Amino acid sequence: MDVLGATPTRNLALELARVTEAAAMMAGRFMGRGDKEGADQAAVNAMRLILGTVDMNGIIVIGEGEKDKAPMLFNGEIVGNGLKPDVDVAVDPIDGTRPLAFGRSNSLAMVAVAPRGTMFDPGPFLYMNKIAVGPESKGRINIEKSITENLHAVAKAKGKAVEDLTTIILDRPRHDDMVAEIRKAGARIRQIPDGDVAAALMTARGDSGVDVLFGVGGTPEGVITACALRAMGGEIQGKLYARDEDELRRGREAGYNFDQVLTMDDLVSSEDVFFATTGITDGELLKGVRYYGDHITTDTLVVRGLTGTVRQIRATHTTNKLENLSAIRY
Repeated sequence: MDVLGATPTRNLALELARVTEAAAMMAGRFMGRGDKEGADQAAVNAMRLILGTVDMNGIIVIGEGEKDKAPMLFNGEIVGNGLKPDVDVAVDPIDGTRPLAFGRSNSLAMVAVAPRGTMFDPGPFLYMNKIAVGPESKGRINIEKSITENLHAVAKAKGKAVEDLTTIILDRPRHDDMVAEIRKAGARIRQIPDGDVAAALMTARGDSGVDVLFGVGGTPEGVITACALRAMGGEIQGKLYARDEDELRRGREAGYNFDQVLTMDDLVSSEDVFFATTGITDGELLKGVRYYGDHITTDTLVVRGLTGTVRQIRATHTTNKLENLSAIRY
């Protein structure tokens, strides 16, 4: 697919691994220190620095707010070294700032890239109702059907009884009715405090034990998840979620359709996508950063849409050599 004559042809995901590794190594120093702002600033500084070395002309579509929120990586910011290809970029320097600040699990640094004009821009509307599954259940889900109907569809696709399925959902009061329906249907439930990107990706990892994600989470995270699941063979569907009548009114006035089912193609309309994520704190998807004085170890998941290649990279970084080459101190 040629988007504005700028289709990526090399594996940018391997370069993006350097971006998320740097962010994770900087942010990991803040584990348990209760300083969310300091951790986010450290991750942003590292991510911005390494993004500037990547051969691409990128525009941040999914960032951390508008330009007046700088020094965060803001929506509309130009990143990369200015060379082709022309791409959309989605960043989340820390997915799970609160877990990191309090020394809890499943904090990740992540970035996704797709050809220019192919990523969904949610604008100011931050929440989305989602359902996500792995490869075996792709094409079987429908967010407009009930949770019970979707559970039966997933069970049939995976050759299981509904009682054998494990669902995953954010532990939020807004999900009380969903949880009640899952319980009535007989499926198992894992309620998590944060991190629905990692949770969605676990549905596509056969050894995770997770079959399906339900619930309302971040719209930006939904776009990033779609980029990753493109390569991992899974599927996500979503619908924009208004928190109140005023947000619904403003969204409709701005041209957003809260009744539209956002498919994978709506969230990212190209197969030529790249995604990388590095563990900051330990989680079931990835291990967190480890510090050993003279070296640091990281655990990174790297995926490429065109080939469907999924790599897990466990890297050892020699501290003094890194610092001789970098403007930041790891």
